[in-house]
Amino acid sequence: MSPRVRWLGLFGFILLCLGAGGLGAMATTPEIQGWYRTVMKPDWNPPNWVFGPVWTTLFVLMGISAWLIWRPDGFKKAALPLTLFAVQLVLNVAWSWLFFGMHQIGWAVVDIVLLWMAIAATAITFFRRSQPAGWLLLPYLAWVTFATVLNFTIWRLNAG
Repeated sequence: MSPRVRWLGLFGFILLCLGAGGLGAMATTPEIQGWYRTVMKPDWNPPNWVFGPVWTTLFVLMGISAWLIWRPDGFKKAALPLTLFAVQLVLNVAWSWLFFGMHQIGWAVVDIVLLWMAIAATAITFFRRSQPAGWLLLPYLAWVTFATVLNFTIWRLNAG
């Protein structure tokens, strides 16, 4: 694989992840000042401005991580880890649409638990192929752990 193809691959993976973030933002952004403002949240809920920079950083790290898995041998030899990566990316986008787009806080809890499991499985398979790739997913797993507790708490506060 030529150096040019490798660098284009990095750009492609980062773009893919940021694109997933953009799809999620399509559901999220219109609801921040609307529906989400009316939802009861715990006192420890971060301010709204925190989420954009955190997610942008995480999506870039995810893209680099996937690239590190793809780079040595391409898609064919990295089929399992990159399939798991794709699954978690779909679950990530789905969460935004469930929570913000459809206002289905309870179903978003189900999705985010599945997302957490998919990220953990992806990180395990990434660690087996590349230590740096695995490490780059750990901030994402940590953030989604926090987000899972937050989502569950918001669901409990607003159920009934």
